[in-house]
Amino acid sequence: MKILIIGAGKMGSFFADLLCRDHDVAIYDTDPQRLLFTYMCRRFQSLDEVDQFNPDMVINAVTVKYTLPAFREILPHVSERCILSDIASVKTGLPEFYAECRRPFVSTHPMFGPTFASLSNLSNENAIIIKEGDHLGKVFFKDLYTMLKLHIEEYTFNEHDETIAYSLSVPFASTLVFASCMKHQDAPGTTFKRHKLIADGLMSEDDYLLSEILFNPNTSGQLEKIQAKLAELQHIVENRDVEAMQNYLDRVRDNLK
Repeated sequence: MKILIIGAGKMGSFFADLLCRDHDVAIYDTDPQRLLFTYMCRRFQSLDEVDQFNPDMVINAVTVKYTLPAFREILPHVSERCILSDIASVKTGLPEFYAECRRPFVSTHPMFGPTFASLSNLSNENAIIIKEGDHLGKVFFKDLYTMLKLHIEEYTFNEHDETIAYSLSVPFASTLVFASCMKHQDAPGTTFKRHKLIADGLMSEDDYLLSEILFNPNTSGQLEKIQAKLAELQHIVENRDVEAMQNYLDRVRDNLK
């Protein structure tokens, strides 16, 4: 299969390295410096080269902010049979785009990133495949993610957004609150250092990505739950209520099972 990857960043390069063994892979990026770090694939800097390549599938691996603009730029240069695919963690606008362009598509979310995951060992990581996608496209990514030993779930676009509001928005918000209250420690403990490491990783992510994940319509409800649990904990602490504290800790342990 001829596969065009848009974006030679960390995830684009990862997919290029992964797929080049079994497919004819090209990677398109307007930044020549990024293309220096791609191997065993064609490297394109112009749309004329895309025209000549005539891919069977496009994998859009640019940052979330540019996902839709990148698709619109490439659309006139691929055939109507070409399967469009994205790996975006935020699907805002994508269902409408796919409905509008009327091309075969597959949307997935590999729920790991270069910040925290070890890309050489993904056996403990997860991936989501959107149900509304093209059958052949879904089979392609299911086979690919199975080869990587990822745990795979199939969700609708709406179910995906609900899941992300919980699995990303909650830890993102909690980490932002921790970092907002943080001050320099001359002798930080292990727990503090681990939390700070997570915060440093989070803040190295693209600001637009962080904003869009937190702007998920389902995030507000999750933040209300955080506020309610924090208010309950504050009440227990202020009253030094040993019994209530024990009940609170027991519930937390049950949640972690």
